[in-house]
Amino acid sequence: MFRWPISVYYEDTDAGGVVYHSNYLNFFERARTEWLKNMGVKQTQLLADDIAFVVKKAELDFKIAARFEQDLFVESEVIEMKKASLLFRQRLLDDAGKVYCEGLILVACVALSRMRPRAIPHNIVQEFKGGS
Repeated sequence: MFRWPISVYYEDTDAGGVVYHSNYLNFFERARTEWLKNMGVKQTQLLADDIAFVVKKAELDFKIAARFEQDLFVESEVIEMKKASLLFRQRLLDDAGKVYCEGLILVACVALSRMRPRAIPHNIVQEFKGGS
């Protein structure tokens, strides 16, 4: 499980100050990126090694509208790991545990030059399994 703080900025909202629906995906993306960074994985190095993670499928369940100037956090966990993909469960919550949005995000590991599936690097698999 990984938690990452999210502040809702004006740019994330519509004219009514409500988070625009596609921005929940941005919040979830930021949290997954920060999780990799927290594990010591540099995406620039992955790209140099012809490795990329791409979203293959996203399913969102909007519960409560998040609003401008809220301080929230994204909880992320890997619930399924295959040779070339990771299934994440992610939730946007407040400090009281109120859930604003839940998502299941399927991320594929690809050889960037060919956009074809490739095995997730061993060090990343080990980190998602809880360390070496």
